[in-house]
Amino acid sequence: MKLPSQIDLLNAIAPRYGTAVTRDVVYGPNPYHRLDIYRPVRQRRALPVVVFFYGGSWQSGARADYRFIGAALARLGLIVVVPDYRLYPDVRYPDFIHDAAKATAWVLGNIRDYGGAADAVFVAGHSAGAYLAMMLALAPAYLAAARSDRAALAGAIGMAGPYDFLPITGPVYRKIFGGAADLAGTQPIAHVDAEAPPCLLLTGARDRLVLPSNTASLAAKLRAAGAVVETRIYPGIGHIRILLACLPPLRFTIPLLDDIGSFIRQTVEMRQRVEPVGARRDMAGRTNPG
Repeated sequence: MKLPSQIDLLNAIAPRYGTAVTRDVVYGPNPYHRLDIYRPVRQRRALPVVVFFYGGSWQSGARADYRFIGAALARLGLIVVVPDYRLYPDVRYPDFIHDAAKATAWVLGNIRDYGGAADAVFVAGHSAGAYLAMMLALAPAYLAAARSDRAALAGAIGMAGPYDFLPITGPVYRKIFGGAADLAGTQPIAHVDAEAPPCLLLTGARDRLVLPSNTASLAAKLRAAGAVVETRIYPGIGHIRILLACLPPLRFTIPLLDDIGSFIRQTVEMRQRVEPVGARRDMAGRTNPG
């Protein structure tokens, strides 16, 4: 008899009420190009969307392991998409970023069919997944290669992400990233510009796997570029514990879900207030050229 794993136990104690899931949606040609979509059962309008990328050092992970994340975020009144993506040793940098871009482009083009608001799509992730989310938010070429547009993203949320980790010292990480022609370009922090979507960077003060300095340095560079960024550093919280705050028994240890929910609501409200200049019309209905 197979004993349940730790992730099985986490998913077992995560409540199922109030949410529904559509599994195994195809977003590309590879067997890994599949995603699950979580949504509130009672839904009367199009909802903001979070595309959540799991971590695992670009070497492990599966969308089925993150039902507790999908359900927790869906109960905030969100549509939550959890994609799989190819991992090392099958692929190396930047293939997993291209997979993340392909999944996000699919969401931007199709999420209306699942109750999502295509103009309120956020990319998010934990650890290596936060890296993927920030690469999509900060480096426009990836979504462009997937025939989409970074400008379509409403925002980005990173939890305990590696954004500024040169020099690369670990032997496996050297194999994953060492073939890059431009090693500096493998870092999210290298792609910061003023056009970045609003970002929320969350980390634990006791994270020893991905140091909080990653969050601090990326936030500082975003602010210097004039981009919108918020940070939260939770005292006493480590690399995995930040994710476990999505479970009901641990939710009130840190306000992780409250912070995510508030950021999404405020960003969507601000986005709705700002009408593109090119869309302004005069009283006769003509487009305003100025």
